[in-house]
Amino acid sequence: MSNQAPSSDPTRQGAPLCAAPDPSPRPPAFAVPAGSCDCHAHICGPGDRHAYSPDRIYTPPDALLPTYRSMLSVLGMTRAVLVQPSVYGSDNAVLMAALQEGGEAFRGVAVIDDAMEADALQAMHAAGVRGVRVNIVDRKTGKGELPMDDVRALADRIAPLGWHLELLMHVDAFPDLATSLGNLPVQLVFGHLGYMAPGAKVETPAFQGLLDLMSRGRAWVKLTGPYRISAGAMPHADIQPLADDLLKAAPDRVVWGSDWPHVMVKRDMPNDGDLLDLLHAWAPDAALRRRVLVDNPARLYDFPPLP
Repeated sequence: MSNQAPSSDPTRQGAPLCAAPDPSPRPPAFAVPAGSCDCHAHICGPGDRHAYSPDRIYTPPDALLPTYRSMLSVLGMTRAVLVQPSVYGSDNAVLMAALQEGGEAFRGVAVIDDAMEADALQAMHAAGVRGVRVNIVDRKTGKGELPMDDVRALADRIAPLGWHLELLMHVDAFPDLATSLGNLPVQLVFGHLGYMAPGAKVETPAFQGLLDLMSRGRAWVKLTGPYRISAGAMPHADIQPLADDLLKAAPDRVVWGSDWPHVMVKRDMPNDGDLLDLLHAWAPDAALRRRVLVDNPARLYDFPPLP
């Protein structure tokens, strides 16, 4: 896989180049049910063809669709949800091209701006977009700030399409989470098990608010990126209590994702097979794993019925 352009490329100045994903994913140690979905991955590049935003905080290696699909095949997965990475801002060209190639087996979560008109949003829906991402983590300005007026306006705008709002935020920084977000007219999706700080406990008010939103049918959570919130190494034993409470609170509102190509990893690069095996540890019951991998994604992302 091509993973870098010349180091003199001015578009990379001030935004460090990330490591490439493990090129040899291992199959999981359990039987993956038919129709399983990776609900969180990014396609990036080619870097010499698609310009990155000057406001990005990292530069990804080329992480292209053929390589990603090969990884999915090794894991035994046939469906995927591609999420617009922050490095492209609201330029969804790479995402849209991947959705077109992926067809009915792929869905997308885009980033939109005020200039996008209703017909453009309808075209995105037809291509497979089912949500809009708000990322307040991977940004240079406004990091950690949740502009509620803008969030409400965005929710009102996408509600007629039946889209959800995907929030990349550190939930432990928002103790009033259930109150401030609970009355929006769309479903909410939170990444990285809530993206709490390493060592944060399930008893924190914000995590309890997240569980409340889920149990009231207002929110979903992705079991993604445990290496981003764990204080320890694989198998990230400190994440087990978070996963346990999420799965107990709302087993029908939890999905799994690889987080491929694992940008900005500050420890050893994870193997995608090992990450999927963590789900077996968190959900040892096969019926529950089927909910997380097949049934829940089918509802959240509006996949067609399995043949």
